Amino acid sequence: MSESTSGYAVSVEDHDNVRVLVLERPDKLNAFTAEGYRVLRGRLDAAGGDPTVSVCVVTGSGRAFSAGVDLTEMARPDGKAALGAQFDPLLECLARFPKPLIAAVNGLAVGFGATLLLHCDLVVVEDTAQIRMPFVALGTCAEAASSWLLPWRVGPQQASWMVLSGTALTGREAVATGLALSRAPAGGALGEALALAQRIAVHSVDALVANKRLLRHGFADRILETWRREKEAMLAIADTLGPIGWSDRP
Repeated sequence: MSESTSGYAVSVEDHDNVRVLVLERPDKLNAFTAEGYRVLRGRLDAAGGDPTVSVCVVTGSGRAFSAGVDLTEMARPDGKAALGAQFDPLLECLARFPKPLIAAVNGLAVGFGATLLLHCDLVVVEDTAQIRMPFVALGTCAEAASSWLLPWRVGPQQASWMVLSGTALTGREAVATGLALSRAPAGGALGEALALAQRIAVHSVDALVANKRLLRHGFADRILETWRREKEAMLAIADTLGPIGWSDRP
């Protein structure tokens, strides 16, 4: 099933007690609109509250996981405000998502398509994937709490290189740096992610939720506080240089 009123859908596929969410905007490389943020949050909320779902997997359709925000939305009247109004609740949903969340990176992952991976417990990436955080090139700052989550995941040296250079990681490099757990050949990320999810899903939901809560203790508050600082930095750059790209994203 799918849901969208503006051309952005997130389809749902259940594999026993593993739920797969598929970003379904392949003609736009699954770039997010405000509606896309809202629909994904709704799907995650539903999976988190469904007692029959033990593990959730997120992937993209077509040749991209997600190219991040759709920059054409920024030019629409009230587009920036609409994006911000839907992004903040999605980020809080990700920060507090109670069950194991796995990303199957099937291709390009840029901007929020890359920072979304930091909110996932496990990441599987295809050999042909490209993961890039282009914030400096866009004249803005790290977002979605990536300025804290990325060094925590890959270490300060690698995080500094990724953010300050904007250089993309290949699938092999993503695994080598710890950004991803494992890699798969082209077309194989979802199958590998499902295999991992099914190994996890044999355990009780209560035990999975309790252990994830312990592993991520304090994360939600830290994520939201970091995002507040990132937004302040974005606004400071916008005041200095004028609006560039995502510089005045709320």
